[in-house]
Amino acid sequence: MGLLIKNGTIVSDSAEWISDILVEGEKIVSIAKDIPVEGHEVVDATGKYVFPGGVDEHVHMGPFDSYSFETSHAALVGGTTTLVDFSPQYKGMGVIESLHKHNEENAVGKASPDYSFHAMIMENSDKVLDEIPHMVDAGIVNLKLFMAYKYTPFMVEDDLIFKCMQEAKKYGITIMVHAENGDLVDILQKELRAQGAEAPINHSYSRPPLVEDEATSRAIYMAELADCPLFVVHVTTKGAFRRIKEAHERGLPVYGETCTHYLVLDESYLAKPNFEGAKYVCAPALRTKDHGEVLWKAVHNGELQAISSDHAAVVGGFEAKKRGIHDFTKIPNGAPGMQDRLHMIWTQGVEKGRITRQDFVRLCMTNPAKVCGIFPQKGALLPGSDADILIFDPTYRGTITLADQYEGTDYAAYEGFEKKGIADKVYLRGKLMAERGKFVGERGQGRYIKPKPYTKSYDEYHKKKD
Repeated sequence: MGLLIKNGTIVSDSAEWISDILVEGEKIVSIAKDIPVEGHEVVDATGKYVFPGGVDEHVHMGPFDSYSFETSHAALVGGTTTLVDFSPQYKGMGVIESLHKHNEENAVGKASPDYSFHAMIMENSDKVLDEIPHMVDAGIVNLKLFMAYKYTPFMVEDDLIFKCMQEAKKYGITIMVHAENGDLVDILQKELRAQGAEAPINHSYSRPPLVEDEATSRAIYMAELADCPLFVVHVTTKGAFRRIKEAHERGLPVYGETCTHYLVLDESYLAKPNFEGAKYVCAPALRTKDHGEVLWKAVHNGELQAISSDHAAVVGGFEAKKRGIHDFTKIPNGAPGMQDRLHMIWTQGVEKGRITRQDFVRLCMTNPAKVCGIFPQKGALLPGSDADILIFDPTYRGTITLADQYEGTDYAAYEGFEKKGIADKVYLRGKLMAERGKFVGERGQGRYIKPKPYTKSYDEYHKKKD
């Protein structure tokens, strides 16, 4: 017996049509009209949209300040069936060994959605260059380097970034960068602290748009010189986006994403009284509303490739954020968001006419899967694809509240926001995992998905070479 979803409006990244979907085992086997119902479990999706399960290409699932995959069922409740986590580099370990450790200790048996990994360099050492030739076999096709966080293990100097670019392109590995000028941020933080600044809003003042604009430009120049594709994560500013756009228009394989909170929230949230602004401390910082409006146009026009959550639910929630109550630089970075990503983008984007339903699928499902090297197994409704299916009811009206959250924190980043539409039924490989805001599946059933190299970031790189 299979699972037969009938009469739903199937939405892809380029079209929509009313049809049936037949699932057998864990795969989609047929998409057609009037598939016979005999012998199948039938789900009537009349009046509802049928999307591929969401793919969130940018999350942080621990093990340091953030909760591990034990809270990952929150993603399924919101319609996301695949998470792609940034695996940290442990002290004294190489990148590949660190990924295996992170998977075994924090994901296997704990992840509820399916998952994959990017890798992060957290050691400013040329030793990583020896690992790059072996990364694809180890499941690493995207390698992230930080240009920010001076005096921490994260910040990587320009010479190593450039060397990684030169080596990574030989194996189809995409270099990702967190683009902020760490030196300038450090200077601005010290100046503000010397003035007695304490409030969370100073997080934004110490990381103004120009530090992101400059670092984005620098990364693009390095990628151009190295002749290497580049993917800029969490783009937040008009200036950074325009530099990516200009590079792309010059024929360079330079891409970027943005995140839910940079489209929906703004700098004023950091100024909330009673230290509430600390809940919204993340990096890069929230921007003024004019930046968000430019980013909405960019995602609609396909000039930024995807919308991720950059989920990082700080262990201890608001109480942990209070570690920085007298020093804004000590407020732990990160905010939850994997559960509400799709609902916020639908409500604030599709319902307000900023993006189309096809854009929604492209930005939240299909392109993220392509960026991560897991398409068409994920991010698509096609025969042979995993039966990760989101049945979405657009008629629902509600409000986001903490009481509905599964993310493990004591606050919701989008508390009080209107919620139009709801993830009515969420299937992971054909199994019902969530229904109308409730988790109904079995936790820890997620599987690791090994990515393939030469992801979407190489598409135009190869065209240029040809």
